[in-house]
Amino acid sequence: MAGVTRWTDRRTPPSSPPARSRDRWAGLGGSLLDGAVAAVLGLGSLAVLVIVLWISSPFPDTGPGGALHLAASVWLLAHGVELVRTETLSGVPAPVGVTPLLLAVVPVWLLHRAGRDAVGGEDGEDGEDGGEGEGDEPLVAAGTAWSGVAAGYLGVGAMAALYASGGTLRPAWTWTAVSLPLVTVVTSGVGVWTAQAAVPWPVRRVLERLPSAGRRLPTAGTVRPGGRTGPSVLRAALAGTATLVGAGALLVGASLVWHGGATRASFLELTGGWSGRCAVLLLAAALLPNAAVWGAAYGLGPGFLLGAGHVIGPLSTARPPALLPPFPLLAAVPTTGAGPLLWAMGAVPAAAGVTVGWFVAGAACGGRGRRRSRDGVWSAGRTTAAMTMAGLLCGALFGGLAQAAGGPLGVAALAHLGPVGWQVGGAAAVWTVGVGMPVALCVRAWWLRGTGKAERRGRRMRRPRPVPESSVVPAPSAPPPLVPAPAGVRRPGDITLWEDPDLKPYEVLSGEVDPFLSDFGRSEPPPGPAPNP
Repeated sequence: MAGVTRWTDRRTPPSSPPARSRDRWAGLGGSLLDGAVAAVLGLGSLAVLVIVLWISSPFPDTGPGGALHLAASVWLLAHGVELVRTETLSGVPAPVGVTPLLLAVVPVWLLHRAGRDAVGGEDGEDGEDGGEGEGDEPLVAAGTAWSGVAAGYLGVGAMAALYASGGTLRPAWTWTAVSLPLVTVVTSGVGVWTAQAAVPWPVRRVLERLPSAGRRLPTAGTVRPGGRTGPSVLRAALAGTATLVGAGALLVGASLVWHGGATRASFLELTGGWSGRCAVLLLAAALLPNAAVWGAAYGLGPGFLLGAGHVIGPLSTARPPALLPPFPLLAAVPTTGAGPLLWAMGAVPAAAGVTVGWFVAGAACGGRGRRRSRDGVWSAGRTTAAMTMAGLLCGALFGGLAQAAGGPLGVAALAHLGPVGWQVGGAAAVWTVGVGMPVALCVRAWWLRGTGKAERRGRRMRRPRPVPESSVVPAPSAPPPLVPAPAGVRRPGDITLWEDPDLKPYEVLSGEVDPFLSDFGRSEPPPGPAPNP
């Protein structure tokens, strides 16, 4: 064939339907394996930690089987599953529902990574031997990777729940059926979304039924000046939530220093051996993010609960209950009239509002550079709407975080510990919008203070000035036709031989310099010897 070259002859033929089916099943099997491996790694890391503490304990209460049951229960607790403690002094089972947020970081990170890697491996590498990889196209469909990772993870989770049901800390089956699948599906979906840089098909079907304004919020991609508002709103809300948690952590640190004596006494009172103190220290470190959220709730105003009817807040008059267990973080709970901590009533929400307003103003101005144009600048109304959405989203995010940071640790006085999600979320939204709105508008106006004048000045310089009629110069009239002059008569303006502008310098040299041009310009032949008769 004349049209076949060594390049076109090596093209990959289209795959047949059975081949595509085999590829789909191969991708599903790999996704199942990724999810199962992520669950086993998270479970194994906690099992190693629990076994090390069990080995270092001088008087363990149970054998290695009990330690493994405890590790499985703690792994489920990291996913938000409420546990039930069967061995109590009263004989009544007591719930354990406070999830250490730092403990949940490792399982969530492993699950997110599994969902991201199941889509296309590592950055969608191309095949070096003429493979089908394109680099931009995912090797596995998003729906296949998502369902495979979630199914593999939930399979290992179901076996861990069955195994943990034989220990002293047993998972509550209602929470196991709700919380574990919810965390698995959401986290793996975010991982798949991150790798694919697009909205997965189940979310896309839901978004197709929403109004056009609601479809822009979860769209991934680069934010352009004057472009979509949703990514900028999400970024500002996340920044505000992080600011609230950071401010709460500062309050917790200040309270620990303020109540240093009581904190140290409770730490030494719990246990006397170094292994027990290490276990208490690890538990306190795992609960530090929870304490930061509690501190932010205190600064926002609603505070948090320490049992039924005991609200700890900057304006509450209730004191902490006397039946609280001795624990370093609980010993640092502020009492009535906490002194310097009352200033947190304005510092925490002010920091969050300023942060969200700053981010919204930056998005409204198209960046914080010196070169700005009003072509990509948001209007004041759009900035106001974006600030409102960012404040509401920040309140929703922090409210969910506050709800996850609390829970029961028993019955009666320990029936509920921590902030109430809807109260804290509402307060965060109100404070963020109220403080951030003037910040966003003022910062936007300050950054754009010279943009309008510069653009108007540039337009005036580019615009042609009107010319008055009196200064208009009339166009020159056409020259009269040339009439040939009589022979021998020279008119002004006639060009002679020496005035011809087309002459070259060598054409006007004298004959003494250039003998070849000696006859140039003469009307008579040069003088010479007379011809012989």
